[in-house]
Amino acid sequence: MRCVIARYPFELTASGVVASMKGVAPELVTDESVTIGRRRYPVKQVGQVITRQDRRDFTGGEVVRALTRLGFTCHDRPAAAPGVPAVLRTASALLGGSASPEG
Repeated sequence: MRCVIARYPFELTASGVVASMKGVAPELVTDESVTIGRRRYPVKQVGQVITRQDRRDFTGGEVVRALTRLGFTCHDRPAAAPGVPAVLRTASALLGGSASPEG
């Protein structure tokens, strides 16, 4: 399938994307993401791998459109847990402790 990402044309196939992402460890998902195989990758990471461009050169929307047309499942930004500030959730995840403000 022909698509344009960051003003450059690319010929992408679903099997080509899967092959490109094989062996690539997914980064932490903080924004839009895509499921490839059994892994969930940030769309910017996938865009960087398949286009070999800097992440600042394209938008997540461009990659989401292309991957959706190829049949991949894309996901919106993860919802924040209610009542717990993001800083506490992140610190809790890193430290393995409670996410409540009381400790």
